[in-house]
This record gives sequence, C-alpha cells and structure tokens, in this order.
Amino acid sequence: MPWYICPNCKQRTVDIDGVEGFSEQAPQCRHCGFGFLFELMDDYYPAPSAGFVVCDAEGRILALGRGVFELTGYQEKDVLGKDVMEAFSLNGWDDGKNPSELTREWGVRRLGEKLELRTRNGLTQPVTADFFPAYDEDGGLLVALARRY
Repeated sequence: MPWYICPNCKQRTVDIDGVEGFSEQAPQCRHCGFGFLFELMDDYYPAPSAGFVVCDAEGRILALGRGVFELTGYQEKDVLGKDVMEAFSLNGWDDGKNPSELTREWGVRRLGEKLELRTRNGLTQPVTADFFPAYDEDGGLLVALARRY
C-alpha cells in the first residue's frame, strides 16, 4: 500500500489506488488543500521543523512547503525553477556523491545527509537533509530540510 505525504503541511496518508475518488486526478491534501501528494515507498516522519522542497526529474524546484522560508529565508518565487542544490547552496557531501543526483539516478532514498546551506542573508546553516525519489511517471525528487543543532 503506497504512503503519501503532503509537501506543504507534512500530513501523511495511505491511498489504495493513487487517484482522488472516481476520477483519474492525483490525490490532493485533504488537510491543507495543497495540489498534490508525494508518494513514498515507506512511511516517513519528518522532523517537526522540517521544510519540504518538491523538484522535477532534473532537480529543479517546483514548490516549497511550510518551514522552508523559516529555515532559508527564501520564498518560493525566489527559487522556482532553480536546481535545488544550487538554489540553497547545499554542500558538504563527498566528491561524486551529490545526494540529489544519486537519488534521481538510482531511485533510492538518502536519509540523514549532514549538509550545509546558505541562507538568503548569506549565513551558513547546518542541516540534515532527506532525499526521496518520485515513483510516478514524471519522476522527481522530494527534499526534507531540517536545522541541525
């Protein structure tokens, strides 16, 4: 049974057929009304302060969920269409092991990545990042960013 999570409000749900009611429309969040849910292979509990970034198959940002602005200072309009790793200046991985690229190429989750991002005002912020591949025909990526203390 597939698990779904709302990239905006982080509500988790299960859905048997992956469509809303009797239509062919993808399910949307019944809690906050966000336009789509992201399918996960396994259930996932994000950190309470985590913010989700939704990306396309190339890693370009499609939407930001609640919590991203508070962590980074960036609004959705500032980063829309940019590569997620470049938009937030995410760094700190070993050479050749960019977690965004690995997740998209191999279709595997990368959990607990210890990275740093650069906030809108230029400060470096340590974060823990979780990367999830999309399992639909469009592909894509979901990134959960949480402050690391």
